[in-house]
Amino acid sequence: MEHHVFAVWDFMSLLKLLQRHLTCVDVPWVPGIDAQACRFVNEIVLAEESDEDGQGGYASHFELYQRSMTQCGADTTVVDCFLSALKAGVAVPVAFERANVPLASRGFVLQTFDIIERGRLCAVASAFTFGREDLLPAVFQRIVDSLNVESGGKLEAFKFYLERHIGLDGDEHGPMAQHLLQSLCGSDEVLWQEAEQAAVDSLTARRALWDGIHAAVHSLSQTSA
Repeated sequence: MEHHVFAVWDFMSLLKLLQRHLTCVDVPWVPGIDAQACRFVNEIVLAEESDEDGQGGYASHFELYQRSMTQCGADTTVVDCFLSALKAGVAVPVAFERANVPLASRGFVLQTFDIIERGRLCAVASAFTFGREDLLPAVFQRIVDSLNVESGGKLEAFKFYLERHIGLDGDEHGPMAQHLLQSLCGSDEVLWQEAEQAAVDSLTARRALWDGIHAAVHSLSQTSA
């Protein structure tokens, strides 16, 4: 979780870029070009940035993840330091250094921001769809199914977080994201090739992140032994 929290964080930057391009966030306001795309993005922002928190209030999914880390005993010091650096106006690569963010997490986030900074909307939508919305519900379902009910309640916040993602991404956001990508690429073969490459790059980065987490866990277990 101390590694993966950064993938939870950088998801919002993909989403915010889509919101910037597909809705109007400027003053004075003008109508967007595609009302359906605008509705899709705003619905996801609503859920991801201010979802029900299971306690009668609201929180972003990132904050739910942080809460679940605290409940189960994971250390939030690194990600908290990283966020503090960002709030102080520090660039992402420098914030990595200041907070001593794990290398596997850095690589994943930098790949995400490479797609963002290139500014190709079809690539961003593809990374969002195939690297996040379409992929994760099935992965998360396996985790939820294997959660031990004898954990003494330490995983309840994490279980709630996962169940929210499964319900929203699998039933609503995933199909909507695919429709958005089809709308952006249309029948343009070049755009579809860009989208395909972004999807491959995102999945490759995801695998590298999990490999890095596995190596860190293995190293820790060897040290403990």
